[in-house]
Amino acid sequence: MDLNLITDLPRLEQIEINGVRHYTASDDSIETPYPSVTTVLSADQSKSDGIRKWRERVGEEEANRISHMATSRGTAIHQIMEDWILDQEPKTKPMPIHLETARGLKNWANIYINNVRLVEGQLFSHELRTAGTVDLVADWEGEPAIIDWKTSNYAKKRNYITNYFMQEAAYAVMFEERTGIKIKKLVTLVAYNGGQQMFVENPDDWIPEFKKLREMYDTQLQSMLQGNGASADVSDSRSVL
Repeated sequence: MDLNLITDLPRLEQIEINGVRHYTASDDSIETPYPSVTTVLSADQSKSDGIRKWRERVGEEEANRISHMATSRGTAIHQIMEDWILDQEPKTKPMPIHLETARGLKNWANIYINNVRLVEGQLFSHELRTAGTVDLVADWEGEPAIIDWKTSNYAKKRNYITNYFMQEAAYAVMFEERTGIKIKKLVTLVAYNGGQQMFVENPDDWIPEFKKLREMYDTQLQSMLQGNGASADVSDSRSVL
C-alpha cells in the first residue's frame, strides 16, 4: 500500500459554541467557525427521533452503557487502522477482540486500497460551510475515494445508514475544494460481530442530500434564535455558526 500523504493542508482548531462542536482554521481562512459535519447531520430529525425512542425503550442507564461501549470500540478500531496504514507503533496495546474486528477491514484494504493521501485528515469546505476529520482518502480500485471505517453489533441495512453516505459526500466536496482532486467513490466498511460489510456509493448521489441538510440546519438555527428572542435573518444566523 503506497503512501502519498498530503501534508500542506491547514490545521483545524476545534472550539465549542453553545455546546456544539465548531472548527476554525490555522491559516484564518475560515472567517466564522464552521459546524462539524456530524453537527449538521443532527438536523435530520428522523435519526434524532429514532435515537430518542431507543433510549426511552432501553432506559438511560443501559443506553449510556451501550453508547460508551460502541464509542470505545469505534475509537479503538480507528486507531488500529491508522497505526497499521501508517506503519507506526501503537501508543497503547490494542485489545485482542479489537484486533480481531479490524482483521477483516485490513484484508479488504490490502485488496482494494492504494495511493493513500490522507489518514484521519482534517478538511473543510467554504461551499458547504462545514468541517471535520475524514478517516481515509485513498484510491479504491484505482479511483480516488473517501473511505470510512464503521463498527456495529450487527449487519447494517443500506437504507438505515444514508447519514454515513451524506457524511462521506461532504468530505468528498471538502477534499476536492482543498486539493482539486475529484472523489469518484464513497466507501463504507462496516465491521460487525461475525463479519464485515462493504457499501460503495457515487458521491454525486449524496452531495445534494447533504446540501439539503445543511440548509435545514440553518433553518433550525434560525428558529432557535427567534425562540430566544433574537431577530436575525439567515445571513445573521450563519455568522454565529
